[in-house]
Order: sequence, then structure tokens, then C-alpha cells
Amino acid sequence: MKLTKKDVLHVAKLAKLSLSPSEISTFEKQLSDVVSYVSELSEVDTRDVEPTSQTTGLTNVFREDSEEGESLSTEKALSGTEKIHNNYFVVPQVITKEK
Repeated sequence: MKLTKKDVLHVAKLAKLSLSPSEISTFEKQLSDVVSYVSELSEVDTRDVEPTSQTTGLTNVFREDSEEGESLSTEKALSGTEKIHNNYFVVPQVITKEK
């Protein structure tokens, strides 16, 4: 499938990209090649292939929680500052309300 200049400009607009004329012609060829390559997938017989969203067969794999050196206590985390309020760091305000 060959994409047109209009197709490339549409994709560029969706991606919020500004393209030079030479980039447009380069991408016209490259994107056409990609679309042609992907379209070959329609030739593969998938009638006996079960749909899947993953291939490992694993579900809900989580690590065991461990308290050995992986997190700081509240006291240790706050020990490097003197500006604390209700067990939180106090920092300068960075967002202000517009008036």
C-alpha cells in the first residue's frame, strides 16, 4: 500500500509534528513500507490460533513483602529535616492561586 503526501501530513498533524518537504517525501516512502509490511499479516491463517493477550500463562505474580532494609521508618525518613508537620515534610509552596 502506498501512502500519499496527504496521509503523511495527516499523521504528522496527529503527532503535532512540523515536517519539511524533504521529510515528507522520506516519510511517505518509509511509512508506505511499514504499512505494506504490516499488511502481510492479513495473509497468515489464524483460524486455529486461540486469541491471547499474553504468552507466559502467569497471572497475578507478586513478590513477597519484605521489611528487611527495603524501606525507611517514618522517623528515619524525616530525620534529615527540621520542617515536619503531621509526619510529612514541609516544603515551600510552588503552586499559587490566580487572583
